[in-house]
Amino acid sequence: MADKKPNSGMNIDSALVRELAELLDETGLSEIEVEDNDRKIRVSRNGGVASVPFAAPAPVSAAPAAAAPTATAPAPEAAPEAANANAFKSPMVGTVYLAAEPGAANFIKVGDTVSEGDTLLIVEAMKVMNPIAADKAGTVQAILVENAQPVEFDQPLVVIA
Repeated sequence: MADKKPNSGMNIDSALVRELAELLDETGLSEIEVEDNDRKIRVSRNGGVASVPFAAPAPVSAAPAAAAPTATAPAPEAAPEAANANAFKSPMVGTVYLAAEPGAANFIKVGDTVSEGDTLLIVEAMKVMNPIAADKAGTVQAILVENAQPVEFDQPLVVIA
């Protein structure tokens, strides 16, 4: 069942490799990997077939444990976003500035009353300073970003109620 290549020191089960390749075709997957004792076989549409010795399962189980805290870290950011569904959001990716220039007073602070069209902050994108204006009148309830902070498209910036 297993073909042994001379001088390779590795047994390759070609029937298993063919079965895995057929499974890729049937399921539409691009890659599949199986482990058996001290060997690991990976079949990939893009990368071909690879067979690599596998040392120990301990590092594999340690990796998901290390990844778990990273997965839970963004949760605090999601909570303010959900709580501020009516927040004014960034129209672009860039760096936010709360004042017109270093040392100048911020455009807004919590408790300020703003009118539609008032400048709330500036988002720098590709060396262009883009003033971001309020889309409605109201009172500034919260400023969700800090000066010189990178921001993403659609990221909540300011809550105006």
